[in-house]
Amino acid sequence: MNRYPLWKYIVVAVALLIGVLYTLPNFYGESPAVQVSPGKAVAKVDVATLNKVETALNNAKLPFERSQLDGNNIRVRFADTDTQLKAKSVLEEQLGKDYVVALNLLTRSPGWLSSIHSMPMYLGLDLRGGVHFLLQVDMKAAIDKAVDRYATDVRGALREKKIQYLSVSRQGQAVEVKFSSEAERGKAKEELSSKQADLFFKEEQRGADLYLVATMRPEAQKLRQDLDLKQNLTTLRNRVNELGVAEPIIQQQGEDRIVVQLPGVQDTGRAKQILGRTATLELRMADFTDTEILGATQGQMPLGAELMKERDGQPVLVRKNVVLTGEYITDASPGFDEHGRAAVHMTLDGRGARIFQQLTRENVGKRMAILLIEKGQAEVVTAPVIQTEIGGGRVQITGMRSPEESNDIALLLRAGALAAPMEIIEERTVGPSLGADNIERGFNSTLIGFAGIVLFMIVYYRAFGVIASFALGVNILLLVALLSMLQATLTLPGIAGIALTVGMAIDANVLIFERIREELRAGNSPQAAIHAGYDRAWDTIFDSNLTTLIAGFFLFWLGSGPVRGFAVTLCLGILTSQFSAVTVSRAVVNLTYGRMKRIDKLSIG
Repeated sequence: MNRYPLWKYIVVAVALLIGVLYTLPNFYGESPAVQVSPGKAVAKVDVATLNKVETALNNAKLPFERSQLDGNNIRVRFADTDTQLKAKSVLEEQLGKDYVVALNLLTRSPGWLSSIHSMPMYLGLDLRGGVHFLLQVDMKAAIDKAVDRYATDVRGALREKKIQYLSVSRQGQAVEVKFSSEAERGKAKEELSSKQADLFFKEEQRGADLYLVATMRPEAQKLRQDLDLKQNLTTLRNRVNELGVAEPIIQQQGEDRIVVQLPGVQDTGRAKQILGRTATLELRMADFTDTEILGATQGQMPLGAELMKERDGQPVLVRKNVVLTGEYITDASPGFDEHGRAAVHMTLDGRGARIFQQLTRENVGKRMAILLIEKGQAEVVTAPVIQTEIGGGRVQITGMRSPEESNDIALLLRAGALAAPMEIIEERTVGPSLGADNIERGFNSTLIGFAGIVLFMIVYYRAFGVIASFALGVNILLLVALLSMLQATLTLPGIAGIALTVGMAIDANVLIFERIREELRAGNSPQAAIHAGYDRAWDTIFDSNLTTLIAGFFLFWLGSGPVRGFAVTLCLGILTSQFSAVTVSRAVVNLTYGRMKRIDKLSIG
């Protein structure tokens, strides 16, 4: 009657084993570390860089526990924070501005756990400390930029079709085109309506003046705002990678705000610098003679010129006047040129395509320099000679060192600049000592709550109380394992959710044990009472957990930030408690009493 088939015991045993394996990394703690990553798209981290890092640390007599090359980053572990800080200073001096050396914390868990992807939970801002920013996206400026581009496109389209107009101007968030005749306005409306689907055109007459007024359709405005917000999110994620933050939180809040949380980062000035980072292209003419270049290297700089170097070290003299910038780039993708060399293929918008076509038409046989501007530093990527006029808005940049570099530069060009301006409207810093205090208090509250429940259950339900306490421990084990497997970010509300789960999980066992007591008082045998207690209490337990799960789901769906963290632990805790309080506890009861032929009395208080 009270015996499980073998497969159920195997399921429980496997669940316990998985719970132990994926909970273990959370007990090993973290090592102070420094992370070396590329500071520019053109910089790479490889074995040679790793050797340079190790040599610099050995020469400075700074002992380190382990160094490793992890993708495009180098991570070096140290025994204490003092050595970590000294190492950061040494490496910044040795590696220069091309690399970023950031402080980090890495788990101490052994490699065999990492090999099965058993990693500790991430700690949120309130537990680890760090900085919090709330950014406001200027949606009006985003629409203004879009309207400016439309004004340029309208002007170009009318010139291309040779439709006569008096002026094109932007008034607020509308483009106004002034005409001298009704016929020309009609032709312009027909032509523009077919090419500019995002604009709504309206004819107006003000005295003797005829106008065609174009405004963005509401759905086009909404789409533009959504795209700009998504590009800003992508840009911020790319920039935050430079800080070496292992688990940043960058997410949308409302329609026009972005939350950025950087656990472990204490330097708000450094964080602001990264969030304000830009990366774009500039095209400048380099139409100087060899004599002028030689004179510039000797200090005789021509007026309006700037001396730079190409990647091979050759000097190149470029004009300060910028003829085309990266704001006209609508897309960029990595690829190869006709000779199989790595390159970046760019697509320009309508205005950019016309400027580039005119530039190449008027400067055939002259050099043109393509500069990558990143963090205020300009680098000449390539300086080719213009062979022929290039139209169509498709541009190819050669001179890449590798396909990886072309991929990085394409990424920067796509998301290197913010699509819409942002400003920081809220800023908070949580110190690491406060985070450690939060961890200690959260852990102690959960531990004291657990101990109190165990004491009550053992006193009130005797042997069955011991079984319930074991099931409660399994519940916490499985909950922590699930959070670790999902690589969830544990916050203070999350700890509150775990503490609440501990209290709620025992309710199921109380229902079961009270039902068993009722069956015994009704005169049923101990075996029959155990069977009826677990079977008849199941519906009540399931219903109560389901209603709480529904509430937790809506908390997660409609909430944000701390509310979501609480909802995640609450929902996962309900699932694990359903398994541990019913399946695990009954498995132990069955092992204890199920094989007894005769039971005179149950130790259930």
